[in-house]
Amino acid sequence: MKEKTYVDEISRSLYDFRYDEEGYYKVDEGLTEDIVLQISKEKNDPEWMRDFRLNSLESYRRLQVPDWGPDISGLNMDEIVTYVRPKTGMSAKWSDVPDEIKETFERLGIPQAERESLAGVGAQYDSELVYHNVREEVAALGVVYTDLESALHGPYAGMIRSHFMHLVPVSDHKFAALHGAVWSGGSFVYVPKNVSVEIPLQSYFRLNAPGAGQFEHTLIILDEGADLHFIEGCSAPKYNVANLHAGCVELYVGKGARLRYSTIENWSKNMYNLNTKRALVEAGGTMEWVSGSFGSHVSYLYPMTILAGENARMTYTGITFAGEGQNLDTGMKVVHNAPHTTSVINAKSISKSGGASTYRSAVVVSPQATGSRSSANCESLMLDNSSRSDTIPVMDIRTNEADIGHEAKIGRISDDAIFYLMSRGISEEEARTMVVSGFAESVSKELPLEYAVEMNNLIRLEMKGSIG
Repeated sequence: MKEKTYVDEISRSLYDFRYDEEGYYKVDEGLTEDIVLQISKEKNDPEWMRDFRLNSLESYRRLQVPDWGPDISGLNMDEIVTYVRPKTGMSAKWSDVPDEIKETFERLGIPQAERESLAGVGAQYDSELVYHNVREEVAALGVVYTDLESALHGPYAGMIRSHFMHLVPVSDHKFAALHGAVWSGGSFVYVPKNVSVEIPLQSYFRLNAPGAGQFEHTLIILDEGADLHFIEGCSAPKYNVANLHAGCVELYVGKGARLRYSTIENWSKNMYNLNTKRALVEAGGTMEWVSGSFGSHVSYLYPMTILAGENARMTYTGITFAGEGQNLDTGMKVVHNAPHTTSVINAKSISKSGGASTYRSAVVVSPQATGSRSSANCESLMLDNSSRSDTIPVMDIRTNEADIGHEAKIGRISDDAIFYLMSRGISEEEARTMVVSGFAESVSKELPLEYAVEMNNLIRLEMKGSIG
């Protein structure tokens, strides 16, 4: 009997299916003041948000495209549609979501995950949230989990205005300014003082339209002593035109609070992923990042943590897999801005078939951050001679009273390890897959079960055909 291959078992069709968008509302391609005002009108923005968008557009025109990372000259904003609205509003009932959109998320396993293991779910399709729901027992604790645009007109409007794009100002870089001008969708989460959400919340972002951009904004605020695990998933079908993802995530972790933010990004390989994520941690708070990046043509992705209060701490566990046609520039930034703060960075990358993976990090310790500690570990695995892996760490230490360490390892799969496994009756392809999966285990064990399974399946799929 013919041995079943991994391609038979695991198909990219899980992500590559798509639906016709006839009748969907779209703005024109490009970026003009009229388009920004059109989006603002569609979103029913308050006046301050409309003005914020227009000021962001001015910043976007003024700022330059980054010239220090992977080439993004193939991204032409004159050809990107910045807003696509499905033929539906947002619903709190899954049965009310249109069939073709519902089928998309059913195939991705979102409703099943909600039923089995989630406290609440938000699902975004192109530029709009189509579904948002939170369990009654979680809402009864005072936890707010809703779409950001609705929250702009509710009792938390003042809180949003005082936090929105304060951690990531539009002056930060050109694509932060772009986001400020055309953002749409995303979630708002507020967890009250000393409330612990025992099971995770999840948002899933699906970009279906060819030649479009997705610009969701996630704003999470944890009050003093609160505890939350938030999960984010992303995917898109592959097209032969460029797509853009320039979302923004702002996370505020109060005194003694803990936030775990887990994400698997599996964008299609025509995607430019220029996402910005940033967290502010107050005294005694904990920020935990768990990240898997497996898709996109080009990525610029560097989650940043500002340790603003004494004894604040951060951990980052991440993995990047760059295959053929991919240049993934990822890493982590951390600023120690208070005494006795701690950061631990554990980053891994895998590259094959000519893929390029770059680890780029920055550890900044300010003069007042005495007694602080930081440990950064980066490991890179190249699976063939045509792939590339680079490590670019930056450390800016402004006090002598700190303990800072960095370690980097770059290598290839050991022939001895492969020979040993093959001597036990394992095929060469399966042996290589086992080695790569073992390399990634420290990340997968930190992910929720369904995402760990997805990550391992993606690694097996990417390994197919890697021999030689």
